[in-house]
Amino acid sequence: MIGLGTYAFFWEHSDRVETPLSLIGAFERTRELDVDLFQVCDYAPLLSMSDAELRAAALSARRLGLTIELGTKGVAPEHLRTFLRLADVFDAGLVRSMLYAPGFRPSLDEAASLLGEVMPDFEAAGVTLALETYEQVPTSALVELIDGIGSDRLGICLDPANVVAALETPKAAVERCAELTRNIHAKDFAFARQEGWVGFTYSGAPMGRACTTTRTCSRPYAPQNGASTRSSSTGCPGRATPRPPSEPNASGRPPHCTT
Repeated sequence: MIGLGTYAFFWEHSDRVETPLSLIGAFERTRELDVDLFQVCDYAPLLSMSDAELRAAALSARRLGLTIELGTKGVAPEHLRTFLRLADVFDAGLVRSMLYAPGFRPSLDEAASLLGEVMPDFEAAGVTLALETYEQVPTSALVELIDGIGSDRLGICLDPANVVAALETPKAAVERCAELTRNIHAKDFAFARQEGWVGFTYSGAPMGRACTTTRTCSRPYAPQNGASTRSSSTGCPGRATPRPPSEPNASGRPPHCTT
């Protein structure tokens, strides 16, 4: 399944526009684009919304026929339990997070202990926690951490473009994470020489026209226990984005992809 997320509407949500797009407005835009999946990821207003506002947003998503996923940062148990409660409100089956959060950078051993404490709650709720690949944590270390915990509800949110900043290749990250991938952030990037030909700029690019192609991000995976892989792309929804091929994974269903 291909989807969109709050990162796809990043500037429209910001104070750089006269009237920022609301969460319900993003849901409506997503439905207008004939997309069925939306990831509410790193969306700061979510934690300040009242119960009534949360219920209204969740009801809007249901009426629009959207599947909702959530996203945050960090592995502090109480923070993740907050998002587990939010997942219940939105009927979300997946929460994306990252190992580090602002002001809190646990060691791998500390992260393993914290995740070991909270994963029984995710297992009981039937919600998957997907930790994102990014440059601050080697992909091999993230895979080792998740393998060591051994929970069927703990996996990876694969972002092959992030790891380039740590001098990892997207192809290597895809291959290393394939069996643990539960979610994909699909986006493209390119290198360009700076003026004077000294140094390079690493920046976003239209999907399928630069270094990480949509085919690389949408290759078939083999999720555990028959869970399908969803992919989230952070490309611009107003720009034509080629859809990945609907190749079935080991569960017999095509991977899910959100932009």
